[in-house]
Amino acid sequence: MKGRLAAIAMAVLLALYLVLVGQRAVLLMASAAPVGVAMGVALFVLPVIAAWAIGRELLFGFRTEKLVHILEAEGGLPIDDLPHHVSGRPVRDAADAQFPVFRAEVEAEPESWRAWFRLGLAYDASGDRRRARHALREAIRLYRVSSQSIA
Repeated sequence: MKGRLAAIAMAVLLALYLVLVGQRAVLLMASAAPVGVAMGVALFVLPVIAAWAIGRELLFGFRTEKLVHILEAEGGLPIDDLPHHVSGRPVRDAADAQFPVFRAEVEAEPESWRAWFRLGLAYDASGDRRRARHALREAIRLYRVSSQSIA
C-alpha cells in the first residue's frame, strides 16, 4: 500500500510540474525570439516524454500487482524460502539454484502467464532486473490475451 501511495504522490507531483513547466513553455514560445521558442518547445516536449515514461511504469506496476493478487488467491506464488542478505535481497547463489525449475515451467507451458510471472520473480531474485521485467511484461501480455479470449 505504501508503494502505491508513493507512486500516486509522484504522479500528482509530476502533474503539478507539467502545469508549471507548460505555462513557462507557452510564455517562452509567445516571445517570438528564436531562442525563446526553442526553449519553450524543449520545455514542452521533455516533460511529455517524462509523463509518458512514468505513466508506463505506473501501468506496469498496477498490472503486476493485479497478477500477484490473482496468483496469491490461487496459491500459485512461489514460496520464498531463500536465504536473504541483511538488505532483504535473496542470496543470489540460492536463487540461481532454483531458477531452472521456473525456466522449465515456461518451456513446458510457453503460453501460461502464471509460468512467465513466476519466471519473472525468479529472475528478480537472481538479480537480473532486465530479464525479470521482460518476463513480467510477457506475463501481462499473455494474461490480457487470455482474459480477452474469455470475454
